[in-house]
Amino acid sequence: MLYVDLPTLPELQSLATARSAASVSIYLPTTPHTQHIGEARLELKNLARAADAQLEDAGVDKRTRWAVEEQIAEIAEDDDFWAHQANTLALLATPESHRTYRLPTRLPAAQLEVSDRFHLKPLYRLASQPSHAFILALEENGVRLVEMFTDMAPAEVKVPGMPKSAADAAGVRSINQRQKPDDSRGSDEQKLRLRQYARKVDAALRPVLSGRTEPLILAAAEPTASLFRSVATYPHLLAEGIARSPARMTEAELAEAARPVLDALHAARVAAVRALFDERAGSGRATTDISDAARAATFGAVEALMVDIDEVIPGVVDDTTGAVTFAEAPSARTYGVVDEIAGRVVTSGGTVLGVRRQDIPGGGVLAAVLRYAV
Repeated sequence: MLYVDLPTLPELQSLATARSAASVSIYLPTTPHTQHIGEARLELKNLARAADAQLEDAGVDKRTRWAVEEQIAEIAEDDDFWAHQANTLALLATPESHRTYRLPTRLPAAQLEVSDRFHLKPLYRLASQPSHAFILALEENGVRLVEMFTDMAPAEVKVPGMPKSAADAAGVRSINQRQKPDDSRGSDEQKLRLRQYARKVDAALRPVLSGRTEPLILAAAEPTASLFRSVATYPHLLAEGIARSPARMTEAELAEAARPVLDALHAARVAAVRALFDERAGSGRATTDISDAARAATFGAVEALMVDIDEVIPGVVDDTTGAVTFAEAPSARTYGVVDEIAGRVVTSGGTVLGVRRQDIPGGGVLAAVLRYAV
């Protein structure tokens, strides 16, 4: 299984409000293949030096800079840590602490942001566009849990205690055998045993998926699919699945069939926010203006926000009024204005979707749906 740990919503809210004279945000492409991780470790050291140079240019004192350097070096030199990686490492460091998150998506290049707060837009993107999911391939004679990724081949996950088949779960040679030759309840008996099988599959999955938030896509034919859904406890099981028997499907074929399901999930989220934007635009409760969105976010008035995942607009946003001051170039004295607006939306209980610009109403860098006119 890919080593992934994503921030929860409370963690994102905490990160969005964290402030320090020296906050360093690093997003570094990595690899789960330990033998090739040396390049990423070297790049992290280079980014640490670049961060120190930015902090020095901003007038941050040596002791503070050394403390940040020590936090990053602690990660860079930890051999055990580097032995378990995913596709991207997020490292958020201050003089007092550091946090790391191993992400399933692969960035085209490393990102470094130095300011008095963290740069979190790559994390918002993950929260809105699933690129990592699980597929439960379930049929009467076998069950597999498959992990799928955007940038890697899918792989089967070994699940301790998973029954081998419905017959194995029921302790019989075949669930299609009747108790007696003249027993007319064969169909009901079969469904009873399939439900028993489904419960045991669900129980085996619990410790493996506990605490995770990735979507689970069910690949199963009827009546197995409905019976499993009737007993499933994983909260992120998607309503749409792969509606056919997975018995002869390879992991690659399962992943290929699951991608449209994930695409539809993301498209539905985007469409819902766009529809709400259009509905409220006529009453002054929607905007694509950065300054207006910043002011609304500062007062907790933004219900949903769509942001361009690629562009960073440097500047500062007043903590009290939400007034935006744009900067000509990024520096340790500025931060991403849209990223800051997104952080304020998250901390006030709003929803943030990280999308491509073509998905945003008006084609700008953001679109905000307001709870009330500001």
